[in-house]
Amino acid sequence: MIALLLAQTIAITGGTVYPVSGPKLPNASVLIRDGRIVAVGTKVSIPSGATRIDASGKWITPGLIDGTGQLGLVEINAVPGTREASVQGDTIAAAFNVAEGINPASTLIPVTRIEGITTALAVPTGNLVSGQAALIDLDGATIEQMLVKSPVGIVADLSERAKDNAGGSRAAVANRLRGVFRDALEYERRKVDFGRAQMRPLSASAADLEALLPVLHAQVSLIAYANRRSDIETALRLAQEFKLKLILTGAAEGWEIAPAIAAAGVPVLVEPLNNIPSYDALGIRYDNAAVLAKAGVKVARLARARQGGQCRGLVRRPVRVHDGRGARVHSGQGGPAHQPADGAVRTLPQAASYVLGAVKANGGRGFLAPRPPFDRSTRP
Repeated sequence: MIALLLAQTIAITGGTVYPVSGPKLPNASVLIRDGRIVAVGTKVSIPSGATRIDASGKWITPGLIDGTGQLGLVEINAVPGTREASVQGDTIAAAFNVAEGINPASTLIPVTRIEGITTALAVPTGNLVSGQAALIDLDGATIEQMLVKSPVGIVADLSERAKDNAGGSRAAVANRLRGVFRDALEYERRKVDFGRAQMRPLSASAADLEALLPVLHAQVSLIAYANRRSDIETALRLAQEFKLKLILTGAAEGWEIAPAIAAAGVPVLVEPLNNIPSYDALGIRYDNAAVLAKAGVKVARLARARQGGQCRGLVRRPVRVHDGRGARVHSGQGGPAHQPADGAVRTLPQAASYVLGAVKANGGRGFLAPRPPFDRSTRP
């Protein structure tokens, strides 16, 4: 069915289009040819043979990106047989790539597509270094057809959860990571000696140390979970020390040091539940994503799809197609709104694509041109 639709010319007409940037376009059309958006506007010429879809009364947005979730990796959290996002063993699992654990037939994928999400970042969990994350499109019958980029980055945990993997102290977390990074560089310099067992034991396996080398050479991002201000500062310190290409995830207290994050050139994936407003001693309210963006940080407020049979909706999503059923969206500026602000749709597809390093040319997949069918990008 999807292959048939990709070979068609489809015109979505009459809806209110929210482009990646710029003002909304009432009563506009989106023309899709061979699975790619070729025209958007109020005066689009519709070919006579095009399949028309009436979107009157609906909003049309680019496909959304679900960041830092386990879509395709977890079906039901309480059932171990359906969990593929973590590997047991050492606390350093850099060589673990989740890609082959993804289930293209997951029942959660079509439900998430209906919510308007067309691309997802499937991330490993657990351990101090969790493994390699993969960016996937939410169509395709095989893993190869779904993969956009793998790995997107290696995931490390500098949040409060990480203490259990480093003896119970945040300081130990930082020291452990430093030790592993140094050992990876030492392993690279002395691979022959390592193979001959002519050097001291290292703090991780050869496979994990090898997997960390692209991170240490800034070829692959380190995606670091950090929420407390001091944890964010530790992540920035490590990135500066080892010249890492860092992406912060969560950063709940990032608003406190937004200028420092901006100065370091580090982008942030703000999870919806971590964008809860905070207040200082004078009672002044701070919205995390808004403060970060104002300081010049590249911010992606990412949609989140729930796993474990709880995916009836998304939590505080920045944008959602509205069909008159009372759906609301969160503006990220201090309260819910009935529709996205002009240009606000840019926050997810463009910023997230930039942060995840998956920006394609105009009309490429997963960015400006979400794939059909219509319900994957325009139905609620």
